[in-house]
Parts: sequence; structure tokens; C-alpha cells
Amino acid sequence: MRRSPPSLRLRLSADNLVAASGGCWSVLGERRAGSLLSASYGTFAMPGMVLFGRRWAIASDDLVFPGFFELVVRVLWWIGILTLYLMHRGKLDCAGGALLSSYLIVLMILLAVVICTVSAIMCVSMRGTICNPGPRKSMSKLLYIRLALFFPEMVWASLGAAWVADGVQCDRTVVNGIIATVVVSWIIIAATVVSIIIVFDPLGGKMAPYSSAGPSHLDSHDSSQLLNGLKTAATSVWETRIKLLCCCIGKDDHTRVAFSSTAELFSTYFSDTDLVPSDIAAGLALLHQQQDNIRNNQEPAQVVCHAPGSSQEADLDAELENCHHYMQFAAAAYGWPLYIYRNPLTGLCRIGGDCCRSRTTDYDLVGGDQLNCHFGSILHTTGLQYRDFIHVSFHDKVYELPFLVALDHRKESVVVAVRGTMSLQDVLTDLSAESEVLDVECEVQDRLAHKGISQAARYVYRRLINDGILSQAFSIAPEYRLVIVGHSLGGGAAALLATMLRAAYPQVRCYAFSPPRGLWSKALHEYSQSFIVSLVLGKDVIPRLSVTNLEDLKRRILRVVAHCNKPKYKILLHGLWYELFGGNPNNFPTELDGGDQEVLTQPLLGEQSLLTRWSPAYSFSSDSPLDSSPKYPPLYPPGRIIHLQEEGASGRFGCCSAAHYSAKWSHEAEFSKILIGPKMLTDHMPDILMRALDSVVSDRAACVSCPAQGVSGVDVA
Repeated sequence: MRRSPPSLRLRLSADNLVAASGGCWSVLGERRAGSLLSASYGTFAMPGMVLFGRRWAIASDDLVFPGFFELVVRVLWWIGILTLYLMHRGKLDCAGGALLSSYLIVLMILLAVVICTVSAIMCVSMRGTICNPGPRKSMSKLLYIRLALFFPEMVWASLGAAWVADGVQCDRTVVNGIIATVVVSWIIIAATVVSIIIVFDPLGGKMAPYSSAGPSHLDSHDSSQLLNGLKTAATSVWETRIKLLCCCIGKDDHTRVAFSSTAELFSTYFSDTDLVPSDIAAGLALLHQQQDNIRNNQEPAQVVCHAPGSSQEADLDAELENCHHYMQFAAAAYGWPLYIYRNPLTGLCRIGGDCCRSRTTDYDLVGGDQLNCHFGSILHTTGLQYRDFIHVSFHDKVYELPFLVALDHRKESVVVAVRGTMSLQDVLTDLSAESEVLDVECEVQDRLAHKGISQAARYVYRRLINDGILSQAFSIAPEYRLVIVGHSLGGGAAALLATMLRAAYPQVRCYAFSPPRGLWSKALHEYSQSFIVSLVLGKDVIPRLSVTNLEDLKRRILRVVAHCNKPKYKILLHGLWYELFGGNPNNFPTELDGGDQEVLTQPLLGEQSLLTRWSPAYSFSSDSPLDSSPKYPPLYPPGRIIHLQEEGASGRFGCCSAAHYSAKWSHEAEFSKILIGPKMLTDHMPDILMRALDSVVSDRAACVSCPAQGVSGVDVA
């Protein structure tokens, strides 16, 4: 048995293992705590099951739902065979009928044994918790029995297929029934093989011996070599997976670098925990309820009302109007896919002619490449004419983003719009998350920035300057000012591009819609306050997404999973209900109240059993900062931030078009944690953001004369 360090054992008294009865917590007496200690550091300490001498990407408590599904299928199958045999056994007095009768009888016996085994697996899988698998210690034996039963099943299914193929001269109903049983047998066998492939962990053979090594050996030379070997192997495995997923992408130097960067990011993030996918799902469900519970228990925030004529409110209204206007360009940069998505009934009819029409003289006025169906959607989205566009490019490679340059006569500006994530190449750009020094002319000393987005911004910069695109635009409208916009990845690239161009164009402005948080250093964040405005909607995950925040999310998942003593299947069922239909988060508490909160700052044994190594980035205190890797330092969002928040409830998934929003200036610290909820992904969609902007701008315009009743002039202190 693995033993914890003495300092840990002192902290793991019964007083440290407390919880509220009826929820995820219960008061654990010394006997219960002792059993938890032995379970957490015993043979089954790690959630990932160890079978055949290797770890698998499935836990012993993951078999409740698969077991239930198989049990239902097997019972119905057994009833069907029994009915077939009892109703038609008199028709088996034919050539070969004795063989078929024997086949059905043996199959029913075999199915009965399988049903009993699956029932036992399902019952055992319901026991214990994620970090207390001790009650499930018999699972491995049951699985060995279950897997052994597949061999007689395969043999019997093969014999049944051979006997039917011999052309047995029996009643056609009986023969068809037996054919059906043979087909079902092979379907279940095939499904089992697919399931085994899915839960196969390529690193399982290396992880299994390490799982039993225990933390007390982490300082040894052999353990250091093992950890380095694990990390190297994990990086290689992730790189192979990414190459298979992106097999249709070219193999240039940028792509190879992006493959390596992404693989290293994934291996770094996932290699220090022993969580299977269902553990992460359970942790996210618990975090969402915990988050709502904390929010509901908070005291109402102090509301400060500003007079309608205050400079802060006037500035907010002006910038919201600018965001509302320039968001059209950021959306247009996505081309026809987003346009048809926003207009599913009429979009194709409106731009279909442009897809089929050959390049006209109007197109020749515009520089660029790979326009295809895109130009028609861009014209419809922006409301501009052909002659207003200087350059439109949909060239798309790793670190090379599509963009457009247009003359906006309404705002008297030259607009550069950079497209957001739309392809696998863009995803690789997103995931190249190392930091590099940004080459810009400014007085800022700390100029670290996201490598992938920085490279993409540098590509657009070279095109704009070296190809003379901006020079051409300002030769037509020299009095206009430069405005750079983008959504998501495009928003981050737009912010970096504006910073690169500021020395040559001091009046440049940038509007970044839903940009990633992990963009650049704190110093560049503060430097950009004067010329960049970011817009964030609701719980959008991307403006909260950075390597540091992901480490924090991983830490919170480990804590909430380790501190919950509900079985995983109950967590998932309750979480699914909560996500779909809502409910009271107090009915399933995930944190202690009052003085018991201090207990959570102690490193419980369950948390440490989820770590495959002592990660330097892992902190047991819920409020302590995470130590950052030099390759992934803390990064921040661009510029000043306008936060749009939904007022009231409009449905769990934002499907109601009558939602109303408030707007306020927010500090970047408000986006320092990833929030869990159904809208964390939908709030990032550009069409949802455009609807929210439409709503908040119209509401604020309508409430100019009645600030006390609406959303104008309200900030939260």
C-alpha cells in the first residue's frame, strides 16, 4: 500500500473530512476516514482502471450506463429467444432441427450467465465515489469474467451462422429468428471491440507501473527518468493523434511547428492527472452547481447609478455604437458560411448567383484571392459596394488568416477585418500557445504574446505593408483613420496587428469581439487601454481562456471531485437534469459553509490520488496563484473591456430572441476564471453576439430619457 507523507497524515484527521449530509458531503468518522485512506492509496487509488497490466481510459464507476444499456438489450434478447423456442419448438422436427434446438438452448443459458455478470458489474460500479474506489475492488475480476464470456459467444455465433448457411429445411419463422439472433450476437461483439478501441490508452502500459509506485518515490532518480519518459511518450502520442485528425492539411514548416506546439500543450496539460473523461464531465457538472450556489449566496452588489450626461456613460454609449457598427465587418470576414447560418432560409438564394457567376469587372476592382461565394455574403453583411473594397483574401493556412480591407464612408475609416477560427488550420494557430516576444515599436518592456496569434498578426501586417494594401487605401481616402476589427481568434490578431501598426498610424483604433484572454502580457494589456476596446458577452469561455485559467479549472475539478462523496452516476444524472431544466443548486451542494470552508485549503488525500505526479502548477489552496511555466506565463486580454450581461432568464441555451442585456465597463480580473454553464459556448457565437448588440444598443437608445428604469447608467461596484 502507498503511504502518504507524515505531514499529510496529520492533516487527514476525521475533522478534515467533513461534509453536509444529504449532499456531496458527510461527516466522516475516524473509521470511515481510515477506509478512505486505504482505498485512496491502495491498489485502486487511480480512477483509470488497470487491466491486463495496463491503464485504460475508463474508470470502474463508468460502467453503470453501458451496463444498463447492455442489460436491457440482453434481457429483451433472452425473452425473444425464449418466446421463439417455446412457440416454435414443435416445428424443429426437421433436418438439422436438433442442432438449431441445441443452439437456442445453449444460447439462452449463455445469455443468462452474461445477464448475471452484467448485473453484478453494474451494481458494483454504483458503489463508492470517484476518489474512493475501494468498494469496487472486485470490478477487475468481474470484467475478466465478462471478457472471457465473449469467447463462447463468438464460437456459438459462428456455429449458428454455419448451421444456418447449410440451408436447414425447417420452418421459415424459426430460421429467420435464428438468423436474427446470430446477427445480434455479431453486432454486440463488434460494439464491444469498438468500445475497447475507444477506451484504449496508448500510454497505459507506461502508466500502470507508475500508478503503483506511489508519491513517496517521486524524488528518486528512476522516477525522474520515468516522468521524463512519460512526458516524451505523451507528446509523441498527442502529435500522432493531431496529425491523423489534420491529415488533410499540408505539411509545410509552419504546420509541423504547430503540430509540435499543440502536442506539447496537450501533453503538459493532461499528463499530471489521472482523470478519465467521465471524471471531467462530473467535475464540470459539480462546478456549475457550485458556481451558481456561490452566486446565489452572495450579497447583492452595490449599484452605482451615473447621470445620463456623465463622461463614462457617454463613452460607453459611443463605444457600444461603434461595436455595433464594426461587428458587421468582423462577421463579414467569415464569408458565406456564417451568412447562410444566420439566414438559413434566404441566404443561399441571395448569394447563390455570386457562387456560379464568373469573375466580373466589378471583382477586378478588388484585390485578393479565393473569393468564390464569399464576396456576395460580404456585400450583403456590410451593405457596401464593390468599389468600397480594397482587398479581400480567403487564403487560409497555419499562422495565416483571411482578412479584408474596405473603405467605410459612414465612419470615415479604413477597416481591416481579420477572420476568426473557421478551419483546422485556425485551430492549430489557436493552440500554438507558447509565448514569444512581440516585435513592436513601443516603450513597453514586457512584450510577451501568444505565439500562434502573434505569427498570424505578423502575416497580415506583412501583407498590408509589403503589398501596399494600406497605402492604396489611404491614397484613395487620406483623411480616413485606420480601424482594425475581428472576432475570436481574429479579435486577438486584430489587437496585435493594431499594436504593430500604431507607430505608423498613431490614430489606429481596434475593436476585438470575444478575443481570447491569453493574448499578451500585463504591460501590453495596460498599454492597449487607449486604443483597443474588447467586447465580451455573458459567460463566453474564450475571453476567459488561457493556459493559466485552464490549469485553474483543472485544479478546481480535482478539488470538487475529490471532495464529493456522491457516486459518479448520480452526479452525471443530476448534472444532466440541472443543465437541461435548471433547479436549485443547494439541493446538491459542492462546498462547505461557514468555518468549514477553511478545511478545503487542506490537501485532501483524494486530490493527491488524482495526480500522477507532484505538478508544480498545482496548488491545493483555492485562492493561491498558480506557478506558471516559463513557456506559458500568465497572459491577459486586450484593451478596455465592455461586458454584456443578460438580464433575467431567457432559457437555458439562449434560444429565446426576447433576451435583454446590460452593458458595463469591466476589469480584466472579472475574466480570470472559466465559468461553467450551457451558454459558455453559445455566447461566443458571432450571430448571438450580434443579436445581443442589437438589443443593448436599441434598449439604451430607448432609455435615454429614463435612465432609472433601464440599463443606462448602471454599474456594479
